[in-house]
This record gives sequence, C-alpha cells and structure tokens, in this order.
Amino acid sequence: MGNFRYLLLTISFCGLTACKTGTKKGGNMDNETLVKIETTLGDIKVKLYNETPKHRDNFIKLAEDGVYEGTLFHRVIKDFMIQAGDPDSKNAPKGKMLGAGDVGYTLPAEFVYPKYFHKKGALSAARQGDNVNPKKESSGCQFYIVTGKVYNDSTLLGMESQMNENKINVIFNTLAQKHMKEIYKMRKENDENGLYELQEKLFAEAEAEAAKQPEFHFTPEQIEAYTTVGGTPHLDGEYTVFGEVIEGMDIVDKIQQVKTDRSDRPEEDVKIVKVEVLD
Repeated sequence: MGNFRYLLLTISFCGLTACKTGTKKGGNMDNETLVKIETTLGDIKVKLYNETPKHRDNFIKLAEDGVYEGTLFHRVIKDFMIQAGDPDSKNAPKGKMLGAGDVGYTLPAEFVYPKYFHKKGALSAARQGDNVNPKKESSGCQFYIVTGKVYNDSTLLGMESQMNENKINVIFNTLAQKHMKEIYKMRKENDENGLYELQEKLFAEAEAEAAKQPEFHFTPEQIEAYTTVGGTPHLDGEYTVFGEVIEGMDIVDKIQQVKTDRSDRPEEDVKIVKVEVLD
C-alpha cells in the first residue's frame, strides 16, 4: 500500500493516443468479408469478423469511399505492430507528426474476448487512452496489424500475475476520477491529510472490488498462439480486434523492418495504394 501513499498528490488524467450492428453487405452472415490492402511494398489480405459488425461495416465503408487511398503506415514499431489509417498522413511532408487524424467519430468497443486476441496478424482498431476514453471507443479510421513477438510459458505466467496486480490500479484510478473535483480542491489547499485519507479509502474499495473479480488467466488458445507465432498479449481486452491477416504476412513483416525516425514513422513512406473489398 506504501506505493499509493502520495498517488493522489500526483495522479494525472491526460490523453494518450494508441496510436474502437449493422448488417453485412449482401446479408450473408455466414461468410466473412475479405479485403485486400494494396501497399507500396505488396498486398495484404485480411478477413473481417462478423462478430464485430460495427467495425466490419465501417472498414468496408471507408474502403469503398477511398478514405484509405494514399494514407501511410505512419507508426511502425518492430516486434509490436504497424499502424495506418490517419487521413492527415496523405501527402504528409517528412517530419510532420502524425497519428491524431480522424474522420470525426468513434466506434463503440466490440470486444469478442478471449475468442479474438492480439496474436500475430490480428487486425485491431487504434484508440485514445483510457484517461480520456474510459469506454475504450475505437478510432473511426485508424487501425493496426499486430506483429509482436514469441513468449515462453514462464513469461506468460509472469504477465498473468502482473495483470492481476494491475487490476487494483485500474479500479483505483477509475474511483479517483469520480473524485477529481474533491482531489483538486484538497490539492489547492495543500490538504495532504485529506488526500491521504481519501486515498486509503479508495484503495480499500479497489481491493474489495478486485477481490470480487476472477483472476486473469490466458486461455489454451492464447498460450498456443503466443508461444508459437507470437503477438502482443498485454493489449488483450483493451483494443477491439476485428479481423486478421490471411495472406501477405510476409509484407507485414517487411513493413515492420523498415527504418523509422524518432516518432516511429518510416523514413521512406509506406503507402496504402488502395483497399479493395473482395466479397
């Protein structure tokens, strides 16, 4: 509990860029939509999940409207993911900061977890951080494809333990957000005793709430994927996974290998030429 002693004196709620039910076109819910992402380094074919209909239909609409044509893979981090879909990246000069562009709306989260998770090749929606986006709503246009890395069993066990410990922190921060007016008032008055008492109260509530929830454990399917093909397990349940790569993972790997600048933008532009809905 000592680590929390002065948390309310310093806790900050700033935004972080992750950087998220319709009827499928044709009405056939048995077949998954296939989409080809044509890039300057080659083609990537993905399938869109029917269980995430809002994300599926939105991606189809943006593709058919040509929104993605000319946009860049503006954020590339080796052994993590490649991110694209920022409308502001079209014809962006070198050195321009990217990642804040959008289409004027967000999408409600559609977590189909643990069935769909962040294995290598997962197609997921980018979003802003929890501090400004507690409902974990997705960007209306930005997406990423997971590359990740392979983990061993002991590392996954350690991650399970860490995730269970972090659960208290997440609950605590959620409770603190509801008391921000009170916290700011006590900060302004330099009321350390009041802050400490509130902190102890909220921490006790967080511990009690966490105790009611089941412990986190990876499923056998997650363990199999993360110890063979790899992925980014710490993103599971945090970002909507709405599809996966079925062809062209070699192109994804080629993109993740390009040289990037300090902002993780490729030094030589990797463009999306076209996104085509195949069926």
